[in-house]
Amino acid sequence: MHGTQPVNSAAPLRTSLIRAALALVVIACGLSLRWYGFPLGLPAFVVKYGGSLLWATMVFLLAGVLLPRLPPAQLAAIAMAIALVVELSRLVHTPWLDAFRLTTAGALLLGRIFSLWNLVAYAAGIGFGVWIDRFAQLRRVG
Repeated sequence: MHGTQPVNSAAPLRTSLIRAALALVVIACGLSLRWYGFPLGLPAFVVKYGGSLLWATMVFLLAGVLLPRLPPAQLAAIAMAIALVVELSRLVHTPWLDAFRLTTAGALLLGRIFSLWNLVAYAAGIGFGVWIDRFAQLRRVG
């Protein structure tokens, strides 16, 4: 152990807790946008793709909660893979899956209709997640 630095075992836990708190804020924003966006008169584009953007941000942050030692670039790749699988799953139709998609949880988690534009929103949301994560790290250090 010559020249090595001690491992800070509290750092990954702190990182996970901060990301979990950020994910809860993002979830609250996403639900608020989906539930209150139309009644507030927001355009359908903002409600639809803003919700998709925030969903992908949540996926990035939750991946970071589970894998706090991975760098943001790897977390972004994992989040994008999850988003791609979820979007492609919309092309699969089975009775039980379609029934789940008709529930509120199913609509929020999996969505209902395949759209390549969602992948653009997901990429933007993951980029937003990387930015939030970096901002939170800078605030901790500085």
